[in-house]
Amino acid sequence: MSTRPMLTRVPSDSPWTVSNQHRFSQRRWRPLLMFTLLACSTVAIFTVGLPVGVPISTFTFTSSSKVTSDHPSALSYSTHPITRMMKEAEERFQAKIDRQSKTLSEAIEEYKHRYGMPPPKGFDKWWEFATKNNVVLVDEYDTLMRDLAPFYALRGQKDLGDYADEDEDPSRPGSGLDHQGWALGGGHEMRRRISEVAGVASIDMVQIRKGNLSTVSISKDGFVDDEVSARAKGLKAMLGSSAANLPDIDFPVNAKAEGRVIIPWDRWTVAGQGGMTGEKIGLGMGNRSYIEDSAPHDTKDTLHPLADFHPDWRGAGNVWDKWRRTCPPISTARKSYASIRSAIVEGTSPSHHHLLMGGTSDATVPPPFAFAPSTSFDTVSFCEQPHLHYTQGHFFSDWRTLDDLYPVLSPARAKGFGDIKIPSHYYYGSTQAYTYGWDKVKQKVHSVDLGEVAWGDLTDVGPDGQGGVDDRDLVIDPNFDGHNNTSNPPRNRKTGKESKRNKIFWRGATTGGGNSPPGFAALYQRHRAVRMADWDAEGDVEVWVPSTNPIANVSSISVSSSGTPHSPTNVDAPLKAHKIPIAALNKALMDVAFVKASNANQYPGGLKKLKEEHRFADGVSLGNHWQYKYLLDLDGMSYSGRFMSFLASDSVPVKSTVYEEFFSDWIEPWLHYIPLSSSYEEIYNIFGYFSGIPAEVVEEVYGDAVDPETGAPLFPPGTKIPAIPGAPDGDERLQHIAQAGKKWKNTIARKVDMESYVYRLALEWARLNAVDRESMTIKV
Repeated sequence: MSTRPMLTRVPSDSPWTVSNQHRFSQRRWRPLLMFTLLACSTVAIFTVGLPVGVPISTFTFTSSSKVTSDHPSALSYSTHPITRMMKEAEERFQAKIDRQSKTLSEAIEEYKHRYGMPPPKGFDKWWEFATKNNVVLVDEYDTLMRDLAPFYALRGQKDLGDYADEDEDPSRPGSGLDHQGWALGGGHEMRRRISEVAGVASIDMVQIRKGNLSTVSISKDGFVDDEVSARAKGLKAMLGSSAANLPDIDFPVNAKAEGRVIIPWDRWTVAGQGGMTGEKIGLGMGNRSYIEDSAPHDTKDTLHPLADFHPDWRGAGNVWDKWRRTCPPISTARKSYASIRSAIVEGTSPSHHHLLMGGTSDATVPPPFAFAPSTSFDTVSFCEQPHLHYTQGHFFSDWRTLDDLYPVLSPARAKGFGDIKIPSHYYYGSTQAYTYGWDKVKQKVHSVDLGEVAWGDLTDVGPDGQGGVDDRDLVIDPNFDGHNNTSNPPRNRKTGKESKRNKIFWRGATTGGGNSPPGFAALYQRHRAVRMADWDAEGDVEVWVPSTNPIANVSSISVSSSGTPHSPTNVDAPLKAHKIPIAALNKALMDVAFVKASNANQYPGGLKKLKEEHRFADGVSLGNHWQYKYLLDLDGMSYSGRFMSFLASDSVPVKSTVYEEFFSDWIEPWLHYIPLSSSYEEIYNIFGYFSGIPAEVVEEVYGDAVDPETGAPLFPPGTKIPAIPGAPDGDERLQHIAQAGKKWKNTIARKVDMESYVYRLALEWARLNAVDRESMTIKV
């Protein structure tokens, strides 16, 4: 048993609930879904400083008290959770920028402080590369080290000559460690496992030999992706700047989007606080150590464990059954064979929803007003709420997972998986579908995409300057596609200026999960989002906005000379609720639809039922997205490959994901993008904060309203019904996020930053593969 400490593993999380207020047309599919859940339950269980990524604020942040458990009626604009989270995000990011090492010696000391050991050999050349290319976050590689830490626990096999008894530190007999604290024979074992996993279908190899790079596909078991995958080719391209400085090493790359490695809980042991060998990898990073299998992985007379590995489940298991074994034995997921409670039923509890959002258990907080502080990767536990696994497609992947510690490089990973993250080839390469500014004709990337649209003015501005949104004030050319036709972008008919549309936009295919076990596609993340945004959805939702509008303060209404009702502006007015039909909101601010039905036979009821229950629209080019202020970003089979392009635009990504990517420690939610829970419910109050309530919605809901004191019509005939504004500087704040995200993409997530990341990964990888790890450690 190894004594090498492992990083703390937090249970996975990904919520989906539906509040009592609105059920998004579930009546159409709930009976079939409940039947499917019950029928399948027996199967299913199983540069530096402010300019870097932070535009200078043009508005003042205000401090606030703790608001996570306050009812919105007790809040105002200054104490609104979004106001607070934006302030805290900017402060966190600026502090991170300020503390980065300025010299090589500082970087070495910071490395030793964080990870309890000297950096790998070649760190000085990496530092040269990083500083020459103005890499900003030179110290922020914790996510990489968390991925690699378990592999330091691997120990070789003495009977195969990986090490001898005399190699062991005499002061720690039986420890399996040498005098430097490295696991004996770890390099041999690492290379053995790389060789084994390279024979698995959809695992490709990137090799370095004498500084030269190549890609290899060894054995693919007859699957359609026999060719070397785009992900392997992408890693090869990213390693191009560093290969000449690296030894001969191999990198197994996952050709699939889904994660491949799941290691059960009982393969880990708990050591003392900080680990028994805290002076090495893991100092301050957790106290769990990997336990190697007592059976040998290979002998001269037997095949290695993956020799007869089947790449798909073939009805002999599923991801969830493997994944739940990563949870502690006392967890709900382990104690119960299956959870057949539907997420739909469980989700009717507001307090339950708020816990899913990472907040408190105060049941007085309306679910649609509980905002996610970050993505779902960082919040709720599937281990304690296992019924929620039905709502995420990655638990239904058709690809069999590896349940031992194999080194596999993947572009993203969900909680509980053991894949090692690398930058996505979609982010590094240049394609029409995934790259902002890509000019296919000239084969170059422009700094500004041909389809980009100026932010523009608020489209519905009252006589006192207060503004809401009403896209009816925009002139829209239906032929504008941001690609072939960019000559006539949306314009404000009052000012004639270009203006992005105040809508939440998404287009995509029905991808989201496999079919193992079958029957659960209705609950996958994309399907839920499209149904929620349906223009015929049933029920109401409460939208809370500052009461700087006539609807919330009917007694203070006056009428301007133009005949438009208005009220005095109150920059810190209390929040007031507006109960609005979900269909009215969706028509005004949602444009969400599928464009392609992939594997429609996997949906209960087939293609006919899929199209009955979801909106479908024509496909759009990537450039078409830039005419919208809000860009919804949703997981597919794995992470979303469009996120970087969204960040590079002048629009705001609203991202919901259960995945962690290589840049997760580099980016700040609520500064560079808006995080969205996996329930999606709070999206209406996010829109309300930044953009208010559109005039067309106000007209539908309050058009016949009367003043309760006088009984007179609130809006006499001929009166223009205004939009209800959100935060006093809401549109300005929204644009601030768009600008911050764009600057972050252009300073911290450049191609060269991805090259820096894989360069650091390669140095660590070389040490892990070394027979003598001390020789692959920098001498300081």
